[in-house]
Amino acid sequence: MTTGTVTPYRSGLRTGRDGFTQLLRAEWTKFRTVRGWMIGMVVAALVTVLLGLFSAAGNHSSCSKGPVEVACPTPPVGPDGEAVKDQFYFVHQSLTGNGSITVRTTSMTGRIKQPPPPGTIGPGPEPVPGLVPWAKAGIMIKESTKQGAPYAAVMVTPAHGVRMQYNFTQDMAGRPGSVSGKSPRWLRLVRSGDTITGYDSTDGTNWSKVGTARLAGLPTTVRIGLFAASPGDVTVKQDVIAGSIVQARFSEATAVLDNVSLQGTVSRGAWSRDDVGVSFELDEVTPHHPGGAVESGGTFTVTGNGDIGPLGEDGKIEFTLTGVIIALTLVIVLAVMFITAEYRRGLIRTTLLATPRRGRVLMAKAVVIGTVTFIAGLAAVMVTVTFGTRILRANGNYILPVSLFTEVRVIVGVAALLAVAAVFALALGALFRRSVAAVITAIVLIILPHVLATTSVLPDGAVQWLLRLTPAAGFAIQQSIPQYAHVTGHYVPQAGYYPLPPWAGFAVLCGYTALILGLAVFQFRRRDA
Repeated sequence: MTTGTVTPYRSGLRTGRDGFTQLLRAEWTKFRTVRGWMIGMVVAALVTVLLGLFSAAGNHSSCSKGPVEVACPTPPVGPDGEAVKDQFYFVHQSLTGNGSITVRTTSMTGRIKQPPPPGTIGPGPEPVPGLVPWAKAGIMIKESTKQGAPYAAVMVTPAHGVRMQYNFTQDMAGRPGSVSGKSPRWLRLVRSGDTITGYDSTDGTNWSKVGTARLAGLPTTVRIGLFAASPGDVTVKQDVIAGSIVQARFSEATAVLDNVSLQGTVSRGAWSRDDVGVSFELDEVTPHHPGGAVESGGTFTVTGNGDIGPLGEDGKIEFTLTGVIIALTLVIVLAVMFITAEYRRGLIRTTLLATPRRGRVLMAKAVVIGTVTFIAGLAAVMVTVTFGTRILRANGNYILPVSLFTEVRVIVGVAALLAVAAVFALALGALFRRSVAAVITAIVLIILPHVLATTSVLPDGAVQWLLRLTPAAGFAIQQSIPQYAHVTGHYVPQAGYYPLPPWAGFAVLCGYTALILGLAVFQFRRRDA
């Protein structure tokens, strides 16, 4: 009897890092050799570009000057490069070098324009007494009366107490409560070089520091004085079916300020008066009407309207990415088929014979589909944002300026959104082993919530929760303009604002993807091929 030696089978794949690298190559080879998958990925990229550019090409904007159509004015730009609203009434003198201003505010009243009665046409009734929550009046140190110039201000507001705000985006809270004759508020601003410090007091003796602002490059001579402003009255009504209707109406604020004290080298002559930002040349939704100031016995009554803060209503760079939703749908289909096609054709058995460690197989597929999608998405989004914004500007549309970091974050973030969503769909494909079920589930969990949120189909409250709790929260990564608590606005996804910050929303999508992928690996190891 002859005894032979049987040599055990050894996989040609080397263990460790090299083995996984070869597994990646094998999965990439599978993907690129299926012509339909490669074409599908190219089509997804082209859809992103073409739909975005076509949408930009069809979007035109202009303003009227009487019967003549003219280019719309460009909003002023703040010290940090952001577009801003800088409209208010200013009573001021010049200050050279260091100094301070102190006042007492004893009253704040206002008026709000009322809408016309239902079914009528016309300007509507006269304004009625009232104040919007972020009406503001107080004292300010500003580089100049030019719109967008650096400033720091301490103010009273009807609903948010005393505030210190500077350079449009910064806001700090002081004492709470509104102002009245029985409950006056003393305000003080002190300049020391580039540093402005704000204080408030209830009696003019005991002072509390509200905050400090550093206005880099502040010139030796600046403007110092009293101001008043009142942003439009924004109301949101529930639509008949769903969604919301937003209206903005004119409002103005009037403040009474006395005990005005100036320290330092000031002009000491007659007070200058400027209605910063007032314009009657172009039609406006919420026009800036003239304000005014009356001085009597050292008491100033200042009336103003408009707002001082960042601008967020105009075009945003992510508005060029209208084709991403369709591209994402194609990516989901491709990612699901990348795994379910092997089950349908029985090729998964061959794959697992070559690589028995099943978790590594699924992870390799995830890396390949995620990487391919990210590269294709990055190229498509970069082209779309770059050329789409140029086309929009050429057509008279204003695009809110953003920093280079923000633009890169939007471009890379949307590409990452596509890539992570592809991995999410792949994991669903591994769980269900059926293309239709996996594709439908991925669309329902990622795409449908976003569509519902951006088409005003659901009430605002439902939309906020939907984009917090579902994988669709990942779309927050494309938000380029932040929401500011001290600026009144309708902050909804349809306007480009999401309930979670960009990276937090993206983290929700990543968390769901990690969970589904982990379940898929677990089931992949347990079930038969």
